[in-house]
Amino acid sequence: MSTAAAAATQISPSQSQSQSTDLIDFVVKKGNGVTGLSQLNLKSLPHQYIQPIEERFDPTQLQTNQEEPVPVIDVSNWADPNVSESICDAASKWGFFQIVGHEVPEEVMEGVKGAAHRFFRLPVEERRKYLKGNLVNGTVELKTSFSPEKEKVLEWRDILSHFYKGEEDGESQKYWPSVSKDQVLEYIKWTKPLIKKLIEVLMKGLNVKDPIEEAKESLLMGSLVVNLIYYPKCPSPELTAGTGRHSDVSTISVLLQDDVGGLYVRGGTGSDCWIHVTPVKGTLVINIGDVLQIISNDRYKSVEHRVLVSADKTRVSVPIFVNPGLGAVVGPLAEVLEKGEQALYKQLLYSDYYNYFFSKGHDGKQTIEFAKI
Repeated sequence: MSTAAAAATQISPSQSQSQSTDLIDFVVKKGNGVTGLSQLNLKSLPHQYIQPIEERFDPTQLQTNQEEPVPVIDVSNWADPNVSESICDAASKWGFFQIVGHEVPEEVMEGVKGAAHRFFRLPVEERRKYLKGNLVNGTVELKTSFSPEKEKVLEWRDILSHFYKGEEDGESQKYWPSVSKDQVLEYIKWTKPLIKKLIEVLMKGLNVKDPIEEAKESLLMGSLVVNLIYYPKCPSPELTAGTGRHSDVSTISVLLQDDVGGLYVRGGTGSDCWIHVTPVKGTLVINIGDVLQIISNDRYKSVEHRVLVSADKTRVSVPIFVNPGLGAVVGPLAEVLEKGEQALYKQLLYSDYYNYFFSKGHDGKQTIEFAKI
């Protein structure tokens, strides 16, 4: 048995420091990730991935009554005022909704999901080329969990991040993996107009003039990050988290999920309830990020969500995080406060907010407290 496998099969919290170091070295530093762990055919979950009881998913909190499911909105006719009203209403009440009629071709969506499978099936020698520090260019990065150096407990997922700086930045994109580059760029080409339209609708709901001026567009969608997230089979899924409880620090996020399921959103009849966002072929999941909650002064709500993993199925998802530029200043918009409403949040550099989010493990919606007055 390899040193890493030996370390991985020890689940006692009293495990020696050297064994813990071996596992972290295998998973994080050598780029194997949980993809590599899953290939060891472990019989038990390494203790580094075992969530405390209070953070494990409690099935009794699952809302099974689907009388109030996550809204599904048909956006095929943007001129219909009911479309805009439904989007703004969902952003205010839910913070999450699904859209159909978005015109992103099915083959484009299937293509980018396929790219995720192909990348994480590459030999580790190929995958680790994209670890932070192995490339001089910072527009693609392979990582595992969330913030492995900061978290008390690791999450069961691997991520390939593509940082998109615009069509003119072909020099950076040439560093993207050949198995994902074309598919990610094609997906961005189709989703960018959709993202802009969604943001225009949401801004109009805040009385921001249409069309959005260039400065505001930079604030709202100054950067795009496309993640290919891979959740391999897990020996004890009930003990761990694919993604822990959190809200996104984006303006909005656009999620493409496969048919495995596992995404849960906080909501329903009580604050302790979780609702499964059941995959529906052809839909995209939209969720409001902290930035939109901040600039709307709580008119729109970001919401906690989490991902569970499976013992017998591998899951992939492709979120696009629509973020401000790191140098943008984020705070309640003047249009929101023009009638004398009191600001709930301070003006702060987005880079400070972003860095704070990644300075710790996932902790629900605690990050937004950092922005409050």
